[in-house]
Amino acid sequence: MPRILGGFIEQPRTKWLLFFLAVLAAAFAFDFSGTGLSELIMPLTGLGPGEEANGTDRLLLAIMLAVLVTADVFLVLRLPFVVQIGVVWAQLLILFLAFFYSFDLSFPFIAARLPILIFTGAFTTVYVSLISIGIACVIAMTAALARLSNNGPAYGIATFYISFFRGTPLLLQVYLIYLGLPQLGVTLEAVPSGIIALSLCYGAYMAEIFRAGIQGVPTGQAEAGTALGLRPVQVMGKIVLPQAMKLIVPPTGNQFIAMLKDSSLVSVMGVWELMFLARTQGRSEFKHFEMLITAALIYWFISIVFELIQSRIEAYYGKGDRR
Repeated sequence: MPRILGGFIEQPRTKWLLFFLAVLAAAFAFDFSGTGLSELIMPLTGLGPGEEANGTDRLLLAIMLAVLVTADVFLVLRLPFVVQIGVVWAQLLILFLAFFYSFDLSFPFIAARLPILIFTGAFTTVYVSLISIGIACVIAMTAALARLSNNGPAYGIATFYISFFRGTPLLLQVYLIYLGLPQLGVTLEAVPSGIIALSLCYGAYMAEIFRAGIQGVPTGQAEAGTALGLRPVQVMGKIVLPQAMKLIVPPTGNQFIAMLKDSSLVSVMGVWELMFLARTQGRSEFKHFEMLITAALIYWFISIVFELIQSRIEAYYGKGDRR
């Protein structure tokens, strides 16, 4: 019996029927009335404005949506792979924009404040993140080498640093640096405090990435360099690190993209980065959604740009492997 049932489910028509029924159940369970999407979808059932759908209307709407979704997936799967990706991205983007459109946004308000969000907010976010990731890489490499060393004090300091900054929230670290250092007589501006907090926090996470990348290089490589008479520093710089980079670069790129979003926490110190400006500009006329959604799209665009850069860097190291 299980074998017969498994063979029945494996049939293509059965799979499509199950997919159709799953979409039908999900569409029927969701009540579109009372939402912004009802203006676009409910007219398909012949309902007027303000009318609520009964069980029959909801079932009819669910069937129409299930047919459209199933037909769409069926047709997309018959396209070339690259075209499939483009079509899916386009469709999801349209749904995403339709979701935003349902909030009844004020587009003139967005257009009037878009320049300050881009040229002030986004610019500050990017340059704070770039400086922070550069410093974090230096800290991470130093901590990783200390973590791998046989020097007791160096190992202890590195493990304590990594444990503390990975075990406490970034927001708390921002407050400790911005408000705590003045208690020791060290007063810093908001931007340097934010850069230090981001660098120390992400340096702790990246230290483990660097350590794993270095340990991922076979020990025979270092032993061969030592046998050739190279000093430990030369072995690390000329043999181990170049091979470790292919393991270090991908997660480091992910950390940088995460840092772009976490840089919004420096707004608590009044830094005019993207999230701070989105909140303050939206507060002036109580149009919070307009600014928050615009900020989300700007963050997304910046992330896509750096994802493309990351993929180019990864491809470069992949070519190095083949050579």
